[in-house]
Amino acid sequence: MNTKLHALTDQNGRPLSFFMTAGQVSDYTGAAALLDSLPTAQWMLGDRGYDADWFRDALEEKGIKPCIPGRRSRGKPVKYDKRKYKRRNRIEMMFGRLKDWRRIATRYDRCPTVFFSAICLAATVICWL
Repeated sequence: MNTKLHALTDQNGRPLSFFMTAGQVSDYTGAAALLDSLPTAQWMLGDRGYDADWFRDALEEKGIKPCIPGRRSRGKPVKYDKRKYKRRNRIEMMFGRLKDWRRIATRYDRCPTVFFSAICLAATVICWL
């Protein structure tokens, strides 16, 4: 079984919201699902998988500036703040802290519901540390 975890974090790298999709599903599905749960923020950092014009427009409607590099296949390059984008490592550190839990790192639970429950439990503990 293959799954992909989409997450929202605050500026300190603490998890706020999760959405899990099948591994072969596009990142746009996770972006659309988490769009309503976005908190008020100045910037949104994301990787190339979230580069879509509709997503950028939705962020700007909420008053959030996107800091997402363009896909390599995009014809016209997108400008983004490279200094701010370097702070995306906090998101990767949050995923690393989740994988400190052996049950999550090895995908011990095969049922997606149970696996997602373990992720939420680990995220709750991470927030209090």
